[in-house]
Amino acid sequence: MKGKGFVLAIIFAAGVAAILFLTKTAEHHGKRAAKGLDAPAFELKDIEGKIWRLSDLKGKTVLLHFWAPW
Repeated sequence: MKGKGFVLAIIFAAGVAAILFLTKTAEHHGKRAAKGLDAPAFELKDIEGKIWRLSDLKGKTVLLHFWAPW
């Protein structure tokens, strides 16, 4: 029983540390996503070689799905 309490305490401490780390990391980045702000300009190439620019899709709903095979 003592071992369970120790393991739970370690998991809880790791969770608190992760939350604090993520909060501090978010503060250091100047730009954050927010309603009403434009997304950063970028472009992506699809598997057929066509280049898609976010600026060309202004006013349309865009869903980005970043996928990796690993």
